[in-house]
Amino acid sequence: NRLRERQIWDIKYADYLESLDKEKYVIAAGDFNVAHREIDLAHPDSNRNSAGFTDEEREGFTNLLKRGFTDTFRYMHGDVTGVYSWWSQRAKTSKINNSGWRIDYWLVSDRIAESVLKSEMIDSGPRQDHTPILLEIDLEL
Repeated sequence: NRLRERQIWDIKYADYLESLDKEKYVIAAGDFNVAHREIDLAHPDSNRNSAGFTDEEREGFTNLLKRGFTDTFRYMHGDVTGVYSWWSQRAKTSKINNSGWRIDYWLVSDRIAESVLKSEMIDSGPRQDHTPILLEIDLEL
């Protein structure tokens, strides 16, 4: 099933990033399709078993971070709430009401996390779906 395939993918992706991290700094970005923590989506209770917020998917993301990677947004902003990178296109008011999910991430090797200067979402205006995410990093620090 899809969830089992996702779990296999999560393990293989974490293995891959960990192997890269042994040779060089890693900066990984993209739509990870998982809201890691309850504060990463507007309505965690009603989405408890939804794709992108299952315990298994969240655990897979936790395991990735434990392998030596930093979620740069949380590193810079702590437990701030109400900041999302994706809004459903099915509910046309989701962006207007900021009923979103944070599923797009910049991850960096733990050893360069202190070089992160900025990690944020760029307001894309009234459009739906994903918003651009920004990382500013100084690798000369």
